[in-house]
Amino acid sequence: MVQPAAGDEALENHLGGDEAKNYRRYEFDMVAPHVGRSLLEIGSGLGHFAEQFLPRLDRLVVSDFDPYCVEQLTKRFADRDDVEVLQFGLPTEIPLEEKVDTVVMMNVLEHIEQDVEALRSLAKVTLPGGRIVIWVPGYMQLYGDFDRKVGHVTRYTPATLRATVDRAGLEVEVLKPINFLGGIAWWAAVRRGGVGYPDPRLVKIYDRTVVPLTRLIERFIRPPFGQTVFCVARVPRTTT
Repeated sequence: MVQPAAGDEALENHLGGDEAKNYRRYEFDMVAPHVGRSLLEIGSGLGHFAEQFLPRLDRLVVSDFDPYCVEQLTKRFADRDDVEVLQFGLPTEIPLEEKVDTVVMMNVLEHIEQDVEALRSLAKVTLPGGRIVIWVPGYMQLYGDFDRKVGHVTRYTPATLRATVDRAGLEVEVLKPINFLGGIAWWAAVRRGGVGYPDPRLVKIYDRTVVPLTRLIERFIRPPFGQTVFCVARVPRTTT
């Protein structure tokens, strides 16, 4: 039986697959400027996203809670001495011997009820001054059957994500809603339209038309709302 990465709870990381190349590039271009030389990705799935960073990294650690994903990650990076594969769920004491300068979590935090403790777990394995990059679904007005299906505890706003980051003892460096047009499209299709899971045909159209337009708009204005909330949090250099 072919099992999708991490089952239903990671479906949002694989929407559109190869048909969503523009969106995949959008994700990478948003995250890449904040990535250093050593990276821990949380919820790596099958490893497609993390693999893109290898040319710029000295060290990559991929991780997942799902045994199938861990098995596939181990196979994918079997010939790489600079890649480590871990299995754990947050919050926990992360079995990482050497700290990293960057942690990336794409559509992960919204699954965790103890989100503050999860971030504290990550801070412990991040170098002082290092970054934790957080990509989460935005705004409870968009919460629907899809969110329930994939196990979302919540959808964040900039205010609620800031509160979570602050309580974890981290410093906000970047915090903003993104993908404004995607938020409208999501509301129309999933919430208003009652679609339990996005239609792949619509995802393809969305990727070819809405994503490029969204990127153009966001070059000039900061949207007040979006399908996603993007945050870069720093681990303090000194403790108080």
